[in-house]
Amino acid sequence: MRTRLISIALAALVAFAGLASAQAERPGEGVTLEPAIAGWDDARPVQAIFDQMLEELGYTVERPIMLDNPFFYTAVALGDVDFWTSGWFPLHNAQLPPNFFDTASIAGTIIPAGGSQGYLVTKSAAEEFGITSLEDFKRPEVKAAFDRNGDGKADLVACPPGWGCETVIEHHLDAYDLRDHVNDIKAAYNPAFADALADYRSGQPVLYYTWTPNFTVFQMVPGVDSVWINVPEIVPNEAQEGFEEFMVISDLEGGVTDPVLMGFVADDIQAVANNDFLEANPAAASILANVQIPVGDVSEMTLRISEGEDTDEDVDAMAAEWIEANRAQVDAWLEEARAAAN
Repeated sequence: MRTRLISIALAALVAFAGLASAQAERPGEGVTLEPAIAGWDDARPVQAIFDQMLEELGYTVERPIMLDNPFFYTAVALGDVDFWTSGWFPLHNAQLPPNFFDTASIAGTIIPAGGSQGYLVTKSAAEEFGITSLEDFKRPEVKAAFDRNGDGKADLVACPPGWGCETVIEHHLDAYDLRDHVNDIKAAYNPAFADALADYRSGQPVLYYTWTPNFTVFQMVPGVDSVWINVPEIVPNEAQEGFEEFMVISDLEGGVTDPVLMGFVADDIQAVANNDFLEANPAAASILANVQIPVGDVSEMTLRISEGEDTDEDVDAMAAEWIEANRAQVDAWLEEARAAAN
């Protein structure tokens, strides 16, 4: 009898040790996460990478709900969603609800200063017309060359309503007195850029806003097909105040001058999460705090999306490829997350 009791005790001890080991490997087991995602393409592979890493830690991750920026920041502050990896700061500061940081936090920086933004024109047209700045679009011959719809204004591929860049572009049109000279196209970005790209390939000059990481820098390569141009002067909006030095970039590949007055802050791309979620899930908090993804890798994935690998399954496959290609670093991040949970 004694031998049997000892065997039962040993079996229970082994089972408990196995359970403890499994829990240590998968600290998120039994927890369902509800992320959100932004509407621009480069948000998709980044979010998928994080979601798959969290799944390796045992979490069940729901398919992210797509939200415009202001709705996300309200939702995460209220705890209606847990997190997203689509924060652009300081660009998004103006879209935060009052007292946001009482209940939510910037949880980590994914691409430091990765969000370069600004205006570009066809390189050949910049050389032909001597374009170095948005101010040049007040010149009749420049407006006429870039007028693609016949309304007497230069057409600008801009940003859809609800994006942070839309707010800045609207500010620029007023600050530089461009309303009578530039028509900002606010349609869905990808189709609007595709139209401009088709016009460029047919020999017409184009003016467009873009950012990094993004597929556009592969389809119209700065310094080869296009050039970054200046804003007339640095005039920050309220959200940009105090960041003026980060609105000027030196040694920019494809810049029409050096430095270039971009008019946009080079933003950090960051994870944002609900505070209660972070406290309750230290392993997830560790992943959000530590994972970084090179801007070039994200740009390449957005190019693949633009070329037709655009289903959720395609993006999930890209994320899985990236994780395996960077497995040693990913495993280090996962081990740090497991340690944080114990």
